[in-house]
Amino acid sequence: MLSLRARNIVITIFVIAWLLVFNYESIRYFYLNPFFGHQLPKVKFLFPPAGWVMFFNVGNGFGHAQVYGIKEGRTLALDPHEILPTRDIGYDNIHRNILTTVLLEGARADFCRYLRRKLSYFDGFVVTYVNYPDLVNKPHDFQQSVVYQCP
Repeated sequence: MLSLRARNIVITIFVIAWLLVFNYESIRYFYLNPFFGHQLPKVKFLFPPAGWVMFFNVGNGFGHAQVYGIKEGRTLALDPHEILPTRDIGYDNIHRNILTTVLLEGARADFCRYLRRKLSYFDGFVVTYVNYPDLVNKPHDFQQSVVYQCP
C-alpha cells in the first residue's frame, strides 16, 4: 500500500500529465500544426477533435441581444456589463452570451422591471436581436430587429 505522500505524488503527476495532453490536443490542430508546418501526432484518448469546444456544433452564424436606453427621445446603446455586472474574477457571462436569455418571451416582464430598477435614469428601453448570418465570410453583414420595448 502506498503511503499518503506517495499517493499524492502519483495523483499530482497524473493530473499534470493529463492536463498537458488535454491542452496539447486542444491546440494541436489550429495552433501547433501551422506553427511547426506539419501534422503533429494525435494522442489516442477520449479527446474530441475540437478540444475545448467539446461536442458543440459551431456554425458560421452568430446572434446577440442589444439593449438601448431611451432618454428624452434619444437612444444609447448600453454596455452589457452595465446591465449584468460580472463580479466573479475570470468568469464573464457576457462573453458567454448570457444576455440572449432576455429575448425569450417569458423573460420580458422581469427584464423590463429589472432595467427600470437598475437603470432608472432612462425613460424606457428597447431590446433588439442582432443576427450575423455568416460571421466568418461576411463579418460586417448583420440584421437587427426590435424584439420588444420597455416603457
